[in-house]
Amino acid sequence: MKSNVGGIDRVLRILVGVVLIALAATGTIGWWGWLGLVPLLTGLFSVCPMYSLLGMNSCPLKKNS
Repeated sequence: MKSNVGGIDRVLRILVGVVLIALAATGTIGWWGWLGLVPLLTGLFSVCPMYSLLGMNSCPLKKNS
């Protein structure tokens, strides 16, 4: 699959995912915190299926040299 998550978007997804998973693991929030796996994985792999469906892309344009 083509990367469609870039830069700041990727970092924020990873941070949000890790925080949600940590809060769920410590019992601070309920089971829904494990949904943090979704932003974590989309950030790690730089691919968001929802972005593909909506035709969105946060990766910078590549210059042809």
